[in-house]
Amino acid sequence: MSTAAQPPAEPGPRKDHEAPHDAPHEAPPFTEVQSGAEFTELRRSYRSFAFPLTVAFVLWYLLYVLLSNYAGGFMGTKVVGNVNVAFVFGIAQFVTTFLIAWWYSRHAAAKLDPKAEAIRARLENGTARGEGDA
Repeated sequence: MSTAAQPPAEPGPRKDHEAPHDAPHEAPPFTEVQSGAEFTELRRSYRSFAFPLTVAFVLWYLLYVLLSNYAGGFMGTKVVGNVNVAFVFGIAQFVTTFLIAWWYSRHAAAKLDPKAEAIRARLENGTARGEGDA
């Protein structure tokens, strides 16, 4: 299977907003942006938040699973009425999930989105680097 672009079957007249087929086309300088300091900082900011939180949540989840399998007496301990430790841990899993999602959305809105928007705007304007990045 070929990945080369095929010419249109019927070339028809060119519209004013279309570039002629023989016009040079420059791709946005994605590799230049990716190797830049601003993109590196964006990735670092994302990773420094997401990776530790993901590891912590997976460990928290595995603790719940392991306790459920191997500490049945502890997990069956009544807390209030018919509510036991296992139920409290199970509900805490859901609460933790929603808290992490809320926390990440705040982090992204404050730290990630402005940097990503600046990079995207420069790419759409055809400039790869900020004025101070030369």
